[in-house]
Amino acid sequence: MAFVQTLINSLAVKGRKILRFAGVPLDIEPNAHDVLVPICHLHPYNLPDIQKHLLSLNAQDRYLRFGYAANDEQITHYVQSLNFKRDEIYGIFNRDLQILAVAHLAIYDNENEKELKQISAEFGVSVHASARGRGYGHQLFKRALMHARNANASTILIHALSENAPMLKIARKAGATLERDGSETQALLKVPKGNLRTLMAELFTDQYAQTNYSIKEDVKNFWYFMTQVQEIRQGVRAGRHQSAE
Repeated sequence: MAFVQTLINSLAVKGRKILRFAGVPLDIEPNAHDVLVPICHLHPYNLPDIQKHLLSLNAQDRYLRFGYAANDEQITHYVQSLNFKRDEIYGIFNRDLQILAVAHLAIYDNENEKELKQISAEFGVSVHASARGRGYGHQLFKRALMHARNANASTILIHALSENAPMLKIARKAGATLERDGSETQALLKVPKGNLRTLMAELFTDQYAQTNYSIKEDVKNFWYFMTQVQEIRQGVRAGRHQSAE
C-alpha cells in the first residue's frame, strides 16, 4: 500500500513540474507536501456514492450544507434531481473509493437586459467529518472555479448560512463580495475569463484524477481477490482437517 501511495504522489509532483515548465497556472492548490488532491468528475453511476456521503452527514452538517435541517427523504430527492448534463459534480475519494467530499457547481444561462446570454454558476460543498482540516472544501472550490472560467461563466454565487464560517472563509479567500442578510450570507465572485492555459490545467487535473482513481480501483480489486483466495485456502484446509478426522 505504501508503494501505491508513493506512485500516486510521484505522479502528482511530476505533473506539477511539467505544468510549471509549460507556464500553466495551477488553479488547484497543493497541500503541504506539494501534492495535488485528485478531484474526480462524478457521473450518474456515482449517485449511490453521493447519496451515501450526504446521508452520512450529521444534523449540523446537513443544516450548514443545505441551509435547513434536511432529512433523509429530502437528501434523496436532492440527489435524484442532480443534473449531470448541465452541472458539474466533483468528488474526492479515499483509498477504499468512498467519497470524502462532494461539490456541486450549478450552471445557469441567463438573459440580461441587452438580450445577451450570460452564464452564471452556484457552488455548494460538503466534507465528511473524518476529512476536515485538509482543505478539501477550498480545493473543490478552486476546481469549480477552473471549470467556471473555461465555461465562460461571469460569476459564481454562494448561498450560505452566516454561521457557516468555513464556507464563508473559502469565499472570502477567493476574493468574493459578501453580503449578509440576517441568518444568511450571499457571496458573489466575478470569474476571470479562461484561456488556453486554464484549459490545459483542467485537462491535466482531470487526467490525473482519473489515473489516481484507476490505481485505487485496481488495488482494491487486487486485495479483494487476495481475500477470496485466502478464504478458499482456509476452506480447503478445514476440509482436509475434517477428512483426517
